[in-house]
Amino acid sequence: MAGEPPTHPEVTEVPGRTPLPPTVVLVHGAFTDASSWAGVIRHLHATGLRVYAPANPLRGLAHDAAYLRSVVGRIGTPVVLAGHGYGGAVITEADADNVVALCYVAGFGLDAGESLLDVTNRFPPVPGLNPTAVAGLPARSPADPDSELYIRPERFLDVYAADLAPRVGSVLSVTQRPIARGALTARSGPPAWARKRSWYAIATADRMLSPTAQRFMAQRMAATERVVDGSHALVLSRPDAVAAMIREAAGQSGDHGNLY
Repeated sequence: MAGEPPTHPEVTEVPGRTPLPPTVVLVHGAFTDASSWAGVIRHLHATGLRVYAPANPLRGLAHDAAYLRSVVGRIGTPVVLAGHGYGGAVITEADADNVVALCYVAGFGLDAGESLLDVTNRFPPVPGLNPTAVAGLPARSPADPDSELYIRPERFLDVYAADLAPRVGSVLSVTQRPIARGALTARSGPPAWARKRSWYAIATADRMLSPTAQRFMAQRMAATERVVDGSHALVLSRPDAVAAMIREAAGQSGDHGNLY
Protein backbone atom coordinates (compact mmCIF):
# COMPACT_ATOMS: atom_id res chain seq x y z
CA MET A 1 0.00 0.00 0.00
CA ALA A 2 2.78 2.45 0.86
CA GLY A 3 4.11 2.38 -2.70
CA GLU A 4 0.76 2.92 -4.37
CA PRO A 5 -0.69 6.41 -4.90
CA PRO A 6 -4.06 6.81 -3.12
CA THR A 7 -7.20 7.41 -5.10
CA HIS A 8 -9.73 10.02 -4.03
CA PRO A 9 -13.17 9.34 -5.55
CA GLU A 10 -15.46 12.33 -5.79
CA VAL A 11 -18.73 12.37 -3.87
CA THR A 12 -21.68 11.95 -6.20
CA GLU A 13 -24.76 14.13 -5.88
CA VAL A 14 -28.37 13.33 -6.75
CA PRO A 15 -29.48 15.61 -9.62
CA GLY A 16 -31.97 18.23 -8.53
CA ARG A 17 -31.34 17.71 -4.83
CA THR A 18 -29.41 20.20 -2.72
CA PRO A 19 -26.48 18.31 -1.16
CA LEU A 20 -26.45 18.17 2.61
CA PRO A 21 -23.70 20.22 4.25
CA PRO A 22 -21.06 18.06 5.94
CA THR A 23 -20.84 17.45 9.66
CA VAL A 24 -17.39 17.73 11.20
CA VAL A 25 -16.40 15.03 13.72
CA LEU A 26 -13.36 15.89 15.83
CA VAL A 27 -11.32 13.07 17.40
CA HIS A 28 -8.84 13.94 20.14
CA GLY A 29 -5.62 12.09 20.78
CA ALA A 30 -3.79 10.69 23.79
CA PHE A 31 -3.17 12.67 26.99
CA THR A 32 -6.14 15.00 26.43
CA ASP A 33 -9.91 14.98 25.93
CA ALA A 34 -12.57 16.45 23.63
CA SER A 35 -12.37 19.84 25.33
CA SER A 36 -9.05 20.37 23.54
CA TRP A 37 -11.09 21.15 20.41
CA ALA A 38 -13.00 24.03 22.04
CA GLY A 39 -11.25 26.81 20.12
CA VAL A 40 -11.56 24.95 16.83
CA ILE A 41 -15.26 24.34 17.49
CA ARG A 42 -15.88 28.04 18.07
CA HIS A 43 -14.30 28.86 14.69
CA LEU A 44 -16.30 26.15 12.91
CA HIS A 45 -19.58 27.16 14.55
CA ALA A 46 -18.96 30.74 13.43
CA THR A 47 -19.18 29.55 9.81
CA GLY A 48 -22.32 27.49 10.42
CA LEU A 49 -20.78 24.02 10.40
CA ARG A 50 -22.32 21.28 12.52
CA VAL A 51 -19.71 19.71 14.82
CA TYR A 52 -19.39 16.65 17.06
CA ALA A 53 -16.44 16.01 19.38
CA PRO A 54 -16.96 12.56 20.93
CA ALA A 55 -14.78 11.17 23.70
CA ASN A 56 -12.08 8.92 22.27
CA PRO A 57 -11.89 5.91 24.63
CA LEU A 58 -8.07 5.54 24.21
CA ARG A 59 -8.40 1.80 24.87
CA GLY A 60 -6.80 0.54 21.64
CA LEU A 61 -7.04 1.09 17.90
CA ALA A 62 -9.68 -1.54 17.05
CA HIS A 63 -11.86 -0.63 20.04
CA ASP A 64 -11.61 3.13 19.47
CA ALA A 65 -12.21 2.89 15.72
CA ALA A 66 -15.28 0.71 16.24
CA TYR A 67 -16.71 3.28 18.63
CA LEU A 68 -16.05 6.13 16.19
CA ARG A 69 -17.69 4.19 13.34
CA SER A 70 -20.79 3.81 15.49
CA VAL A 71 -20.84 7.59 16.05
CA VAL A 72 -20.36 8.38 12.37
CA GLY A 73 -22.97 5.81 11.36
CA ARG A 74 -25.64 7.71 13.28
CA ILE A 75 -24.99 10.96 11.43
CA GLY A 76 -27.28 11.45 8.47
CA THR A 77 -25.00 13.76 6.49
CA PRO A 78 -21.61 13.59 4.81
CA VAL A 79 -18.86 13.65 7.43
CA VAL A 80 -15.44 15.26 7.59
CA LEU A 81 -13.29 13.41 10.13
CA ALA A 82 -10.49 15.30 11.89
CA GLY A 83 -7.99 13.53 14.14
CA HIS A 84 -5.27 14.96 16.39
CA GLY A 85 -2.23 12.86 17.30
CA TYR A 86 -3.37 9.31 18.07
CA GLY A 87 -6.82 10.42 16.88
CA GLY A 88 -5.33 10.39 13.38
CA ALA A 89 -4.78 6.64 13.64
CA VAL A 90 -8.39 6.24 14.76
CA ILE A 91 -9.89 8.15 11.82
CA THR A 92 -7.62 6.18 9.48
CA GLU A 93 -9.14 2.94 10.78
CA ALA A 94 -12.75 4.15 11.21
CA ASP A 95 -13.80 4.56 7.59
CA ALA A 96 -17.50 4.75 6.73
CA ASP A 97 -19.52 5.33 3.56
CA ASN A 98 -20.56 8.85 4.56
CA VAL A 99 -17.00 10.02 5.33
CA VAL A 100 -15.99 12.37 2.51
CA ALA A 101 -12.71 13.85 3.80
CA LEU A 102 -10.02 13.33 6.43
CA CYS A 103 -8.08 16.00 8.32
CA TYR A 104 -4.94 15.13 10.25
CA VAL A 105 -3.61 17.55 12.88
CA ALA A 106 -0.09 16.39 13.77
CA GLY A 107 -1.75 12.99 13.50
CA PHE A 108 -0.83 9.39 12.75
CA GLY A 109 -1.89 8.44 9.22
CA LEU A 110 -0.95 4.77 9.43
CA ASP A 111 -0.67 2.36 6.52
CA ALA A 112 -2.05 -1.19 6.50
CA GLY A 113 -0.29 -3.40 9.06
CA GLU A 114 1.53 -0.43 10.62
CA SER A 115 1.55 0.67 14.27
CA LEU A 116 2.29 3.97 15.98
CA LEU A 117 5.66 2.69 17.14
CA ASP A 118 6.54 1.60 13.61
CA VAL A 119 6.25 5.24 12.56
CA THR A 120 7.99 6.83 15.53
CA ASN A 121 10.87 4.32 15.43
CA ARG A 122 11.52 5.16 11.78
CA PHE A 123 12.68 8.67 12.66
CA PRO A 124 15.05 10.25 15.19
CA PRO A 125 13.58 10.16 18.72
CA VAL A 126 11.69 13.15 20.11
CA PRO A 127 11.67 14.30 23.78
CA GLY A 128 8.03 13.38 24.32
CA LEU A 129 8.69 9.65 23.87
CA ASN A 130 11.60 9.53 26.30
CA PRO A 131 11.03 7.48 29.50
CA THR A 132 11.85 10.62 31.48
CA ALA A 133 8.72 12.22 29.99
CA VAL A 134 6.25 9.32 29.71
CA ALA A 135 5.42 7.01 32.62
CA GLY A 136 3.15 4.01 33.18
CA LEU A 137 0.10 3.47 35.34
CA PRO A 138 -1.24 0.11 36.58
CA ALA A 139 -4.06 -1.58 34.72
CA ARG A 140 -7.53 -0.32 35.57
CA SER A 141 -8.77 -3.75 36.67
CA PRO A 142 -7.82 -7.45 36.51
CA ALA A 143 -10.22 -7.76 33.56
CA ASP A 144 -8.19 -5.12 31.68
CA PRO A 145 -4.55 -6.22 31.97
CA ASP A 146 -3.16 -3.48 29.73
CA SER A 147 -1.25 -0.78 31.58
CA GLU A 148 -1.64 2.89 30.69
CA LEU A 149 0.72 5.70 29.77
CA TYR A 150 0.67 9.35 30.76
CA ILE A 151 3.04 12.32 30.49
CA ARG A 152 4.83 13.22 33.72
CA PRO A 153 3.17 16.50 34.86
CA GLU A 154 6.49 18.28 35.28
CA ARG A 155 7.37 17.54 31.63
CA PHE A 156 3.94 18.14 30.07
CA LEU A 157 4.43 21.75 29.01
CA ASP A 158 7.88 21.11 27.59
CA VAL A 159 7.07 18.07 25.46
CA TYR A 160 3.37 18.53 24.63
CA ALA A 161 2.42 22.20 24.76
CA ALA A 162 5.49 24.45 24.78
CA ASP A 163 3.62 27.24 22.96
CA LEU A 164 0.87 27.52 25.59
CA ALA A 165 0.95 29.66 28.73
CA PRO A 166 2.43 27.79 31.73
CA ARG A 167 -0.82 28.19 33.68
CA VAL A 168 -2.71 26.47 30.85
CA GLY A 169 -0.14 23.70 30.56
CA SER A 170 -0.24 23.04 34.29
CA VAL A 171 -4.01 22.49 34.13
CA LEU A 172 -3.69 20.21 31.11
CA SER A 173 -0.98 18.19 32.83
CA VAL A 174 -3.27 17.21 35.72
CA THR A 175 -6.41 16.66 33.63
CA GLN A 176 -4.76 14.50 30.98
CA ARG A 177 -6.27 11.15 30.03
CA PRO A 178 -3.84 8.22 29.80
CA ILE A 179 -3.78 5.86 26.83
CA ALA A 180 -3.60 2.06 26.92
CA ARG A 181 -0.05 0.91 26.22
CA GLY A 182 -1.32 -1.61 23.68
CA ALA A 183 -2.59 1.21 21.45
CA LEU A 184 1.03 1.94 20.52
CA THR A 185 1.62 -1.49 18.98
CA ALA A 186 -1.81 -2.26 17.49
CA ARG A 187 -1.74 -2.85 13.71
CA SER A 188 -3.87 -0.68 11.47
CA GLY A 189 -6.14 -2.03 8.75
CA PRO A 190 -6.56 -0.73 5.18
CA PRO A 191 -6.20 3.05 5.45
CA ALA A 192 -9.13 5.34 4.78
CA TRP A 193 -6.75 7.89 3.23
CA ALA A 194 -6.24 5.52 0.27
CA ARG A 195 -9.90 6.14 -0.68
CA LYS A 196 -10.73 9.58 0.72
CA ARG A 197 -9.40 13.11 0.19
CA SER A 198 -7.01 14.11 2.95
CA TRP A 199 -5.57 17.25 4.52
CA TYR A 200 -2.65 17.40 6.95
CA ALA A 201 -1.54 20.16 9.37
CA ILE A 202 2.16 19.66 10.13
CA ALA A 203 3.22 21.09 13.51
CA THR A 204 6.72 22.47 13.00
CA ALA A 205 7.68 22.53 16.71
CA ASP A 206 6.15 19.18 17.71
CA ARG A 207 8.10 17.29 20.40
CA MET A 208 5.71 14.32 20.59
CA LEU A 209 5.53 13.33 16.91
CA SER A 210 8.46 14.34 14.74
CA PRO A 211 7.57 16.96 12.09
CA THR A 212 9.64 14.86 9.68
CA ALA A 213 7.40 11.87 10.41
CA GLN A 214 4.35 14.07 9.90
CA ARG A 215 5.59 15.25 6.52
CA PHE A 216 6.37 11.64 5.53
CA MET A 217 2.81 10.54 6.34
CA ALA A 218 1.25 13.58 4.65
CA GLN A 219 3.18 12.96 1.44
CA ARG A 220 2.48 9.23 1.53
CA MET A 221 -1.26 9.85 1.59
CA ALA A 222 -1.00 12.64 -1.02
CA ALA A 223 -2.64 15.00 1.46
CA THR A 224 -3.07 18.73 1.03
CA GLU A 225 -0.40 19.99 3.42
CA ARG A 226 -0.64 22.94 5.77
CA VAL A 227 2.55 23.79 7.66
CA VAL A 228 1.72 25.47 10.97
CA ASP A 229 4.15 26.90 13.50
CA GLY A 230 3.19 25.21 16.73
CA SER A 231 3.66 22.40 19.24
CA HIS A 232 1.83 19.08 19.38
CA ALA A 233 -0.99 20.98 21.11
CA LEU A 234 -1.81 22.64 17.78
CA VAL A 235 -5.57 22.39 18.28
CA LEU A 236 -5.17 24.54 21.41
CA SER A 237 -2.44 26.95 20.31
CA ARG A 238 -3.52 27.50 16.68
CA PRO A 239 -7.26 26.76 16.51
CA ASP A 240 -7.63 29.37 13.74
CA ALA A 241 -5.28 27.54 11.38
CA VAL A 242 -6.72 24.12 12.23
CA ALA A 243 -10.29 25.32 11.68
CA ALA A 244 -9.33 26.94 8.37
CA MET A 245 -7.98 23.62 7.11
CA ILE A 246 -11.12 21.77 8.22
CA ARG A 247 -13.35 24.36 6.55
CA GLU A 248 -11.44 23.83 3.33
CA ALA A 249 -11.95 20.07 3.57
CA ALA A 250 -15.65 20.70 4.20
CA GLY A 251 -15.92 22.81 1.07
CA GLN A 252 -16.04 26.17 2.86
CA SER A 253 -12.64 27.48 1.89
CA GLY A 254 -12.23 31.21 1.63
CA ASP A 255 -9.69 33.90 2.29
CA HIS A 256 -7.59 32.57 5.15
CA GLY A 257 -5.17 35.47 5.18
CA ASN A 258 -1.79 34.51 6.60
CA LEU A 259 -2.89 31.63 8.81
CA TYR A 260 -0.31 29.25 7.38
